[in-house]
Amino acid sequence: MKRKIRYTYPKGLRKALTFSYDDGETGDRRLVGLFNEYSLKGTFHLNDGKFDTGNYISASEVRELYKTQEVACHGVWHKHPCIMSTDEARIEYIDNRAALEKLTGTMVRGLSYAYGEYSDEIIDVARACGIVYSRTVQSTYGFQIPADFMKWHPTIWHGDERLNEMIDNFLNVPDYMELPLLYIWGHSFEFDRNDNWKIIEEAAKRLAHHGDTWYATNMEIYEYISAVRSLVYSADGKSIYNPSAVTVWAEDPDSGTYNLRELYEIGPGQTVGI
Repeated sequence: MKRKIRYTYPKGLRKALTFSYDDGETGDRRLVGLFNEYSLKGTFHLNDGKFDTGNYISASEVRELYKTQEVACHGVWHKHPCIMSTDEARIEYIDNRAALEKLTGTMVRGLSYAYGEYSDEIIDVARACGIVYSRTVQSTYGFQIPADFMKWHPTIWHGDERLNEMIDNFLNVPDYMELPLLYIWGHSFEFDRNDNWKIIEEAAKRLAHHGDTWYATNMEIYEYISAVRSLVYSADGKSIYNPSAVTVWAEDPDSGTYNLRELYEIGPGQTVGI
């Protein structure tokens, strides 16, 4: 008899947390330090054309500053996506990717839309430039995984009055919810401008060091969910094949309480019986 399974995050973790911050201003230095202090992970979307100007970080510090986090695209110059021609958008994204890859020594495949603007045409251009996910600024106030990662709506902006409510809900998410994700976004300069660093400091303290939570970058979330979605089932549903390069984890929800349930580890290229 085939068993009922439910997907989890790596090693059976119940839920996931990720952050996303735009522009690359100097407040990122303090924010990355805070994330490192609490072992949190996030993605920093940078405009390489603004490095070494005004309140922006320098190009020379990118690799070291963000080495524990993910660096992703935000466009070279932070142009309005819905005003650019498709040719201009292509240059804005591919040049941004190339510059950030050179500075970090990593492959850059993520994006957040400048000003939160996007269209079907812009999404097509971004995909053609090698982008696999892109964040919007539309809050879901929920913990669902996006149907389309190129329209990745976050849970909440860090300055939203409902932030603590969302954190409470996430910390007490019902057991039946599968793969819940809390996604917080913003700009580090907002903390300096509004003199309210305590917002993110208190959030970090509340969210850190929970044994049931996976602390991940945007790309890590994308790659894991993509691996889950790529799984192939046998006709009778008793075997699962993982064609991806990412190990996927699942549990038998009827085999006990959390931490005592039977786990299935489905490695790259493996077929597992259930």
